[in-house]
Amino acid sequence: MPEPVISKVATETVPSMTEEELKRSLDDNPQDALANLRKWTLERDDTGDFRVYRDKEGNVYHSVTHILKETSSQGEKAALAKWLKRPGSAAKGEIARQIGTLAHENLEYVFKTARTLCSNAGNKRNSWKIYADGLARPTKAITSWALKKAIQGAPSVPFAADLHARSLREWAGSGSITAIHASEFSIHHPLGFAGTADLLIDVEGSGLTLCDLKTTGSEKDKPDAYLANYFCQLGAYALGLDHLSKIRPKSGLILIAKGDGTIQARTLSLLELEGAKALFKERMEIYRKLLDLGAVH
Repeated sequence: MPEPVISKVATETVPSMTEEELKRSLDDNPQDALANLRKWTLERDDTGDFRVYRDKEGNVYHSVTHILKETSSQGEKAALAKWLKRPGSAAKGEIARQIGTLAHENLEYVFKTARTLCSNAGNKRNSWKIYADGLARPTKAITSWALKKAIQGAPSVPFAADLHARSLREWAGSGSITAIHASEFSIHHPLGFAGTADLLIDVEGSGLTLCDLKTTGSEKDKPDAYLANYFCQLGAYALGLDHLSKIRPKSGLILIAKGDGTIQARTLSLLELEGAKALFKERMEIYRKLLDLGAVH
């Protein structure tokens, strides 16, 4: 996938960018750091009671989703166990997972294709600018054009996932996204966790936004209490992104495609995202204690 030709705009600034900020962005080179996160560098290890990941030095990392599952409240665990006992629950769960995968892959195609189109058009027109966060952006018009073109060429999905995939594509083409920085990128952190984030984008009115995609068969919006694990998940990804690239999103976005073809979009402010980081660190501490007790499965 072509990357922005940064050398063409290295001396360009926007009004809010000082010379010192420009030097910092070029020295830290978050653009290259972000590009490296698109390659999964950890080795998967399934030899134990549960899956972990290891780096070249042998450090162990646990899955963000596994950490959140193991540290869920007793009420959440009891509710899940009760649901799993219902007749047909396993089949329903598998169908839900397949729908989620199909809708997710469809949107991933859109964003990866659009990002390639943005890179090609931005390089051709020499329209990249580096901003104070060290990230290069083309014009909003290029991003909007690229997304619409990618949506037009998106492959069809099976009927069961069509409403979910369509609603996500409609959101992508709504005009609210002003830049695409990454789609499907990996993170890990010295605290011992690793995962894959869905999107890093600019959203009008929110700025640099870390986005996580979900699907549900329900037609009702989920309350914040239900979304608590999703908040923590975004917090984990934000911590990993900061550690590996020094990129700090201004907001978070949980995007849930619902069974009736509509979207629930829950934006996290910068303050809420900072809170989500702190909450995940607390969950990580609990997880470590459970590991020491041999209570992780």
